[in-house]
Amino acid sequence: MSDFSRKSQLWIGALLGGALAIGGCSVDARRAPPSTEGQQPHLVTEAALPANGTGAEIEGAATAPEDGQWVRPAKDFASSRYSGLTEINAQNVGSLKPAWTFDTGVRKGAEGAPLVVGGTMYLVTPYPNVLYAFDLTKPGAPVKWSYHPRPLPSAQGEACCDVVNRGAAYADGKIVYATLDNTVVAVNAATGVEVWRTKLGDIAKGETMTMAPLIVKDRVLVGNRGGELGVRGWVKGLDLATGAVTWTALNTGPDSVVLIGSSFKPFYQKDRGANLGVETWPGTAWQTGGAGMWGWISYDPALDLVFYGTSNPGPWNPEQRPGDNKWSATMFARRPGTGEAVWAYQMNPHDLHDYDGVNENLLLDIPWKGARRGVLLHPDRNGYMYAIDRATGEVVYAKPYVHITSSDSVNVATGEIALNPAKEPRMGHVVRDICPAAPGGKDWQPSAFSPRTGLVYVPHQNLCMDEEPTSVSYIAGTPYVGMNVRIKPGIGGNRGFVTAWDPAAGRAIWRISEPFPVWSGALATAGDVVFYGTMEGWFKAVDARTGKLLWKYKTSSGIIGQPIAYRGPDGKEYIAVMSGVGGWSGAIVSGNLDALDSSAALGFVNAMHDLPTVTPKGGTLYVFAIR
Repeated sequence: MSDFSRKSQLWIGALLGGALAIGGCSVDARRAPPSTEGQQPHLVTEAALPANGTGAEIEGAATAPEDGQWVRPAKDFASSRYSGLTEINAQNVGSLKPAWTFDTGVRKGAEGAPLVVGGTMYLVTPYPNVLYAFDLTKPGAPVKWSYHPRPLPSAQGEACCDVVNRGAAYADGKIVYATLDNTVVAVNAATGVEVWRTKLGDIAKGETMTMAPLIVKDRVLVGNRGGELGVRGWVKGLDLATGAVTWTALNTGPDSVVLIGSSFKPFYQKDRGANLGVETWPGTAWQTGGAGMWGWISYDPALDLVFYGTSNPGPWNPEQRPGDNKWSATMFARRPGTGEAVWAYQMNPHDLHDYDGVNENLLLDIPWKGARRGVLLHPDRNGYMYAIDRATGEVVYAKPYVHITSSDSVNVATGEIALNPAKEPRMGHVVRDICPAAPGGKDWQPSAFSPRTGLVYVPHQNLCMDEEPTSVSYIAGTPYVGMNVRIKPGIGGNRGFVTAWDPAAGRAIWRISEPFPVWSGALATAGDVVFYGTMEGWFKAVDARTGKLLWKYKTSSGIIGQPIAYRGPDGKEYIAVMSGVGGWSGAIVSGNLDALDSSAALGFVNAMHDLPTVTPKGGTLYVFAIR
């Protein structure tokens, strides 16, 4: 048996080997959004969209005029995932047809976003992380070149949640991305020749890399993952020209290595104090405390701040790590040039339920109490939509966007989350109906924003779980979880939603139910169309104002990729998306897991046992145009 196979068996079996009896998900109406029970799949209008939109706008300094390109997965520094192209619109999107396709030959979860720079499209596959360049000036977009970084095969065995890659970034003539074995590479965008490569983490400790970098000025910003293996999380700034590491900020430990100094001014008292990255942990547990950074980074040029969230503390069993466990599940604001921390806000102190804080942060200016307020909008795993002041870290509001039983509310005056003690995991007990489940109200899959409607379009899930803590010991490079988990459908029985959120009013406008978690990213366009994919393989277009289904196309596999829009050399608008089921939610298919093993994939198989009946593995790039 290969090392990869042995490690896979650890994840499938020994990691969560307990036997939980699963009951139905009960309903606590005081913590639930309006019920959609018995009406799925369907569209529900929950509030009226103002005729002139919500008044929310993209932070102006963080975006640029539409040029038809797509040079980073989030489109702009504000993470809007908004295209200003209008050729494909709500009136004609029904005529969308495939223009060309490309099969990568890789049958793992395809979570990445293609890039388009000039007349070339770039695509990074899941492991083995091959980079393809397609010539958009020629019919059928033939491959111009491919680059093979050859990451270490043993890295596959350290990836808890599939061997995904979320994409590359372009700057200064280079395509830059991370490989699974903790290497960042820069490739000449014209020739495919490697410019530099920098090895960062250590797979022997359980570290891997799956995130898409953000390039700010001359800094390439990246982070690690491995919270389920007891890694110590970090974010690094690399020199764009040479790949040299210019700074490293650890997410646990003393202030000196977290890069907390005299400029650090958290808004809330609970986040103030010396060396909290040590003092809020028992003993030396901070050294194996997780808090990776594998999600999304946004950048506000006006403030010269980058924003990102950290992941869960390790192990999952909270009784083994009393304290707030800083700086896990925390939002950071840092200087991109030096890594210096300016403020931090811990959303989930002493995280009980694997509520990573790594989800996207959309930089918006919203009307608030008679003035404009610059906020980052963050849909957290804990089920709350946070609007946080970008300059200070003050929580403007935190409102539920999914059914929540794990907590009651967030106090914006103190920043504290009011946990529900009945849902706290305890050794020797099975705690049932914890909502949202460990993947959260939403996971990594990124939202989109349209300045035309002022709405944020949130792809997410509707899941609850039962948990039972177990004792676990740290062994480098092996699972460090300490929790039996069974994930199950949430209220109403459907497992996914697309929600249109009014960021100014802090409420949902409409909501689409889907039978499976909506694990793809969203794309909003100036044609008033929103695109997203489903785990059964449908690629859908809906009306940005009403949520009405306008078009759908069945691809060869479930869609967990990030759709983009671009203008081709022929002047036409195109929509592109990867099809290839996998990731944590689709591991039952991509990892050939046993549908009868409800503990597999950290308990996610229990909620996804029927997915193999509706989609096979895949790995195909689809590009659409009006025909």
